[in-house]
Amino acid sequence: MNVYPFIEAEKVSQGCVRRACLLLKVSRAAYYAWSAGTPSERALHDQELLTAISAAHKASRGTYGAPRVTRALRARGLRVSRKRVARLMARRGIVGRARRRTKRTTVSDPAVAKTADLLGRDFAPQSHAIDTAWCGDISYVRTHESWAYVATVIDLSSRRVVGLAMADHLRTSLVREAFEMALTQRRRDPGLIFHTDRGSQGGFNRWMQHRFVRWSLAAH
Repeated sequence: MNVYPFIEAEKVSQGCVRRACLLLKVSRAAYYAWSAGTPSERALHDQELLTAISAAHKASRGTYGAPRVTRALRARGLRVSRKRVARLMARRGIVGRARRRTKRTTVSDPAVAKTADLLGRDFAPQSHAIDTAWCGDISYVRTHESWAYVATVIDLSSRRVVGLAMADHLRTSLVREAFEMALTQRRRDPGLIFHTDRGSQGGFNRWMQHRFVRWSLAAH
């Protein structure tokens, strides 16, 4: 907060700058510099530091945050604290760009790589009747303890999640549980197509293809 206007008001009403500066813990020299419109030494240093911060941030292609910008400035011989760098970066609106943490959920299975795409990559709702084409996939959520994996089965026509399962692993049983939930809750026709990606988790229970499910294991 800028306390100089309060000192100015005290000067006008009481004419006592010394007492106001003492109470507000600022130097009279700094107040008179502000009153004369002259930037303080700290303000000038901040401006120089901002220039160096902007250069270090640009050199990192916009990826550096306050900690790495601070290290870059120290490597150049500048004595500066991380808190000051963070404050100046926030003032200028300079932020780092961190890489998103990702988790691989598709484990390629060569045995299903050449399986025909029975849907022809047509995922439009109007192209399918309800419970004639399902689509399965695996996603993940980072929790405080570990990764949580979620397998879903979605009806392409209604876009409704008809099967869902969650676990702390990527084994075939995760996908099987989601698929079995869908089979329990929905009415399916002998021509039902279940489309998944080319991951090995999606190739479970292949004997079903001879019963009532046609499989589409091409990438989507």
